[in-house]
Amino acid sequence: MDLVSSLPAFVPAVVLMSVSPGPAMAFAIRRSALRGTGGAVPVVLGLEAGLYVWALLAGAGFAALVTASEVAYLVLHGVGAAVLLGLGIQAWRTAWREGRHPDTVGEPGPSSGHRHWWTAFGEGLLVQLANPKAAVLVIAFYPQFVPVDGPVFATTALLGLLQVGLETGLYLALAAGVARAGSWSRRPRIRRRLETVSGTVLVALGLRVAFASR
Repeated sequence: MDLVSSLPAFVPAVVLMSVSPGPAMAFAIRRSALRGTGGAVPVVLGLEAGLYVWALLAGAGFAALVTASEVAYLVLHGVGAAVLLGLGIQAWRTAWREGRHPDTVGEPGPSSGHRHWWTAFGEGLLVQLANPKAAVLVIAFYPQFVPVDGPVFATTALLGLLQVGLETGLYLALAAGVARAGSWSRRPRIRRRLETVSGTVLVALGLRVAFASR
């Protein structure tokens, strides 16, 4: 299949997969609801950096080895489940702490902004790297659009860049839409409810990853 002629099929498929519910979308929505669009940017960039790493690993053949190995795949499932469960429990703890001490909760100050940016980026990166479905996606989906006689790694890298660009735009648009709630979503009582709900969603996703079959 010629790469250029396959793009009309690749782009809609990527859009549909990007808007389907999953750990990445749940994490981006939570961040944008609680921190606004600016707070969601590092998370989205981290998620997409993780996706691109998987694309490069798939192009190099490493991701296929991971999913082919029963032990490696189980380890990846375990790590992914642990990351999601940890983030969900962290959200529950935040909701509980804010319920007990609502006056002590606030946005990070200017001096800690840089550190919080990289922390959020790292969390997004970790969520995507620990997502076994991301590995399976690029291995099962990308080869359909790689020309038989073309360079596998370079083509996969280009497809990954295209998907990252599309998803970044979609997730940032979603974050902007969620953030329009503005101060309403960051009222103490609403914030606690959002943390509780998002924590429940992340824990549920973690349990689904932990017990999902291939």
